[in-house]
Amino acid sequence: MSGADVKADANLVLRSTRVVTPDGTRPASVAVSGGTIDAVLPHDGEVPVGARLEDLGDDVLLPGLVDTHVHVNDPGRTEWEGFRAATRAAAAGGITTLIDMPLNSLPPTTTVGHLRTKRRVAAPEVHVDTGFWGGAVPSNVRDLRPLHEAGVFGFKCFLSPSGVDEFPELDQEQLARSLAEIAGFGGLLIVHAEDPRHLDAAPMRGGPAYADFLASRPRDAENTAIEALITFARRFDARVHVLHLSSADALPMIAAARRDGVRVTVESCPHFLTLTAEEVPDGATEFKCCPPIREAANQDALWAGLADGTIDCVVSDHSPCTADLKTPDFASAWGGISSLQLGLPVIWTEARRRGHSLDDVARWMSAAPAELAGLTRKGAIEPGRDADFAVLAPDETFTVDPARLFHRNQVTAYAGRTLCGVVRSTWLRGARIAANGVLAEPTGRLLEREGRQDRQGRPEGNG
Repeated sequence: MSGADVKADANLVLRSTRVVTPDGTRPASVAVSGGTIDAVLPHDGEVPVGARLEDLGDDVLLPGLVDTHVHVNDPGRTEWEGFRAATRAAAAGGITTLIDMPLNSLPPTTTVGHLRTKRRVAAPEVHVDTGFWGGAVPSNVRDLRPLHEAGVFGFKCFLSPSGVDEFPELDQEQLARSLAEIAGFGGLLIVHAEDPRHLDAAPMRGGPAYADFLASRPRDAENTAIEALITFARRFDARVHVLHLSSADALPMIAAARRDGVRVTVESCPHFLTLTAEEVPDGATEFKCCPPIREAANQDALWAGLADGTIDCVVSDHSPCTADLKTPDFASAWGGISSLQLGLPVIWTEARRRGHSLDDVARWMSAAPAELAGLTRKGAIEPGRDADFAVLAPDETFTVDPARLFHRNQVTAYAGRTLCGVVRSTWLRGARIAANGVLAEPTGRLLEREGRQDRQGRPEGNG
């Protein structure tokens, strides 16, 4: 777009001495019109005629975060979270786009009818743009293509019990059938990869001891499941994604598979990258998740995988529940960690300690998740993208007070931790939706997979 066009069209300019772009962080002014980034201009350049200037000073302008792993649990288990609560927390934390997981809601997103139910519930509630994963379960192979055509971003499956009866896991034969079907229409399978045979063979002792719980979810369960998934992906030339990687032992096989042309990507999560088994107090089941938080040495290896690009992205796996389900018994407590509002400062605190930059954080938490989901208008500050931003004061600190979180249930493994990075404001398509903890009314849109066809074959967008 020419300078003349910018002058004519821009209605907003956000200026900062530190704007994180795909080409690095630099002083710049970002011109916005109609909810879209028009241009990234010199910092001290003339403000386009008629545009409103928001001078952010030295606060960092980041692309809005994209979180592709969120359990909203709505409808059906809304007392656990819900679209309004989850997306308020997301907006307060600098997230402008999330994709909802297909389980823990009732009904699960395993048919087009169930997807319509979920969209109807979500539409008036969402503060940020929201899309949906479909589910792959033993009984719905015939539903996968219709769900793909209806706009889901891909399909989640479990290889071991999910924790809820209405979303059963796939055995190896069922995995092959589902993956063959998904590969046939060019879809994406995202996988909770733990092998049930290794879980069944592991020692199972109830009680408050975290060491006992950790022993019940061994690394071999992850490693074996990922190895099998890679074999199937190679066999069907399918695109697969490993969810919430906890075992760093799997990184070499993932890297080797990619070198061989296997289309496999992988994510990890803030809790695996910042919390360690050694620090989990007995009975503190707010730290319980599956797969589990592992030892400090394993965490170091995960960070090495992030640094060398084997791990593509960092997303929350926000999986909340009511406080009563976090009993002191690790065997019976619900497994899930709530972090939607805190992911950016949690990761930034550890990333800066390890010598990483906000450019790295933006790549892991915005650009790469957007690429995973095919969201070409999200994930970067550059012309043509949606004007979605997070404004961060990276050197300011705060102590996590659960009472100040927008999550419906203020149970968090980060309570009392001092973190670096305060989210000043969040912007969605050029409109400020959160500022210093104050939220605007919901203006998020429901997203569909880009390029999907309607019944007449006409392409539809992701808005």
